[in-house]
Amino acid sequence: MPLRRWLDSRSEEAPTALQARIGLLLYSHPEWEKLPIPEALLAASEELMAEVLAADEKDRRAALDLLAADACVTYAFEAAAEMPGSIVAMAEKSMQRIAGMVQRAGSE
Repeated sequence: MPLRRWLDSRSEEAPTALQARIGLLLYSHPEWEKLPIPEALLAASEELMAEVLAADEKDRRAALDLLAADACVTYAFEAAAEMPGSIVAMAEKSMQRIAGMVQRAGSE
């Protein structure tokens, strides 16, 4: 199932602003459609978190990006759960990617 259709089937009850933020990000990265859904959603969460970490600490707009990043990680695990045997590897990969982001942010 294509990424956007999968996401639309899951996010009907999400706030409109959250759906729009994630949708805009996915629209700007059509190459993510070629990735497995969990990978694409992790890539989206990483990009959103990079924007949060780069934002001024008083920039309230970063709050929506933080919520969208959290939603993308949640959706990534939901998608991984649909693929038997992939959830453990997904968790390990996610932890490595998140730790890498934190290390990079700390060194800047």
